[in-house]
Amino acid sequence: MPYQAGDIIKIKDGFALVAVRESETCHIWPVTTPAPRGADCVLEAADIAAVDQSLDLPLGVDLNCRFKVGAGEIQGAAGAITASCLEKLWRGDFARRAGQYYSLFHRPAPFKPGQTWISCSGKVYDEQEMVNLIDAALDFWLTAGRYASSLEQKLAGYLGARYCLLTNSGSSANLLAVSALTSPKLGERRLKPGDEVITVAAGFPTTVTPIVQNRLVPVFVDVDLETYNVNAGQLEAAVGARTRAIFLAHTLGNPFNLDAVTEIARKYNLWLIEDNCDALGSKYRGKYTGTFGDLATVSFYPAHHITTGEGGAVITSDPLLKRIVESLRDWGRDCWCPPGHDNTCKRRFQQQLGDLPRGYDHKYTYSHLGYNLKLTDLQAAVGLAQLAKLPGFIQARGRNFQLLSEGLQKHSDRFILPRATKHADPSWFGFLLTLRPGAPFTRQQLINYLEERRIRTRLLFAGNMTRQPAFRGVEHRVAGDLKNTDIIMNNAFWIGLYPGLGEREIEYILDTLDNFIKGVEAGD
Repeated sequence: MPYQAGDIIKIKDGFALVAVRESETCHIWPVTTPAPRGADCVLEAADIAAVDQSLDLPLGVDLNCRFKVGAGEIQGAAGAITASCLEKLWRGDFARRAGQYYSLFHRPAPFKPGQTWISCSGKVYDEQEMVNLIDAALDFWLTAGRYASSLEQKLAGYLGARYCLLTNSGSSANLLAVSALTSPKLGERRLKPGDEVITVAAGFPTTVTPIVQNRLVPVFVDVDLETYNVNAGQLEAAVGARTRAIFLAHTLGNPFNLDAVTEIARKYNLWLIEDNCDALGSKYRGKYTGTFGDLATVSFYPAHHITTGEGGAVITSDPLLKRIVESLRDWGRDCWCPPGHDNTCKRRFQQQLGDLPRGYDHKYTYSHLGYNLKLTDLQAAVGLAQLAKLPGFIQARGRNFQLLSEGLQKHSDRFILPRATKHADPSWFGFLLTLRPGAPFTRQQLINYLEERRIRTRLLFAGNMTRQPAFRGVEHRVAGDLKNTDIIMNNAFWIGLYPGLGEREIEYILDTLDNFIKGVEAGD
């Protein structure tokens, strides 16, 4: 073999790195030399046409790819390459292999009616998530790092908020948001044991459990049918002498009446937390949900709008709340240095806090009883690829909602169909159906029929939270009654419309519902 590992050979106006493995088989990766000197340039496919295509190339190496390398990464026309260039080449090779692996083993199979399961939700991804995941793994920075920082900045920028703080789940985000409002740093506005938080019983438990876990009292208000959000007309009557906050979710991606809720919050000086876990990308009066309240939460569980596997975030534009959430998430410490960084305040050993001796290490000074609820960089790497897909995901969800809504209008005498809140542009999470009184079939009969035909269904989470076994004996207050909440508990369910479903799947769902209702009417 005339070439040795690390040699550079010239091909037209570009260069190719030649490497040798133990069998002395020649492997060529195309790279470039700067032209003009000092600038970055890219080797075009035409520049490597003279490469001997009979050479044994490793799986995934594509000589028609484009590598971009910096001016200082190739030392001379026939010399060694720098470590940064070699790292770039290896990372590029791993990325190509990931693309091939996705195509062979992860690409979704074509839909087969009656055979392929239609899920209510699920992750939608391609090779880019796998490429990012491998890239983060090669860093081997196993806690939050460069990908986490980038995702926080980009998600905050997307929503139009000042801060995004990643956490290990949407449930943890809810816990952090409520716990933050109990911080002594808030002075007279801090929530104290026995204070009340207005919420709804028709939803997911982890919107309510942080209220109880912080020794606060949930106050339950009923919801409207069709929007399935808080009955805004009952909200003011729910405010009592000890009410200090409102914590509401945008149900299945449909924004609640933010005009009414924010007005009540301002009038009574109440904190407002938006549970935005099911509604990432929803808008109200043209503004993204998650930016109206003092705090908001997001979930990145695989069922949600974008996924990191496990993961979530707290959103805020308040610098003090940001510091409090960050402290609670990161063990309760007072220091704000990210992992791997020290003394960014330049006063690490110069402060006197609490009853500690002066100069006690700020990295080990704790201002809250906190947790470790951080996200890893591996997860954030996946989230960053997902965030780029979010606009397309939202569009697909809207299309599927529209198709289901139009296709089910003829059955509106059997079902209460969901509708968007006035002034809202939802990023729909699911399509909720409620059986009308007098329907000639039960919810269970319909659900069984759908599941037997491989269409998965879900109830509206806890139904009526106050009737769940975990909430027996939990102190709470009900403002008015929960009539509609009980109707939902007994007669509502939802089906999927996530981006993994296309028109064929939606058509199959509609045909199956048609066939069920025709069979009922025919007495079958």
